Amino acid sequence: MFHTRSGELRATSERTGAVQLDFPTAPPEPCGAPAGLLDALGLTGAESLRTTGDFYMFVVDDAATVRKLEPDFAAMRALNHVRGVYVTAPGDDGEHDIVSRCFAPRVGIDEDPVTGSMHCVLSAYWCERLGKTELHAEQASARGGTMQVRLAGDRTLLVGRAITVLQGELLV
Repeated sequence: MFHTRSGELRATSERTGAVQLDFPTAPPEPCGAPAGLLDALGLTGAESLRTTGDFYMFVVDDAATVRKLEPDFAAMRALNHVRGVYVTAPGDDGEHDIVSRCFAPRVGIDEDPVTGSMHCVLSAYWCERLGKTELHAEQASARGGTMQVRLAGDRTLLVGRAITVLQGELLV
């Protein structure tokens, strides 16, 4: 268990070998798109919402739009009031309920390959919109990733596969 600015975070191993992360859910609120942001993303229109910490979410009609985005990262870095952006759409492959991408060039991450915090926002939005409590999600970055997203009250449970890249022992 970890105590963070976002709240309590928990990670557990599942019998299947997957890892479950337990985060607070972060529902987005409708807002206007900040000036220049849609142009920097290469979008002509989208439903615009705001999440915590100057992150914005744009909902588009189709997954192909999300997959084909080629944002102008320099233009995004120049938007001082925008820390990051989520772009999402309903899934289109019969396997995933939703597809998304996460961009945060102002904080040094042009595109995040797989983003837990984004799915805490997407869970609140898409579960209500689709009338579900569990989603199969695809993050369509170059590296990409998939996960199960479960809405459990005010918590979002993310379940997926992980690879151990570092192991150690901390002696106190």
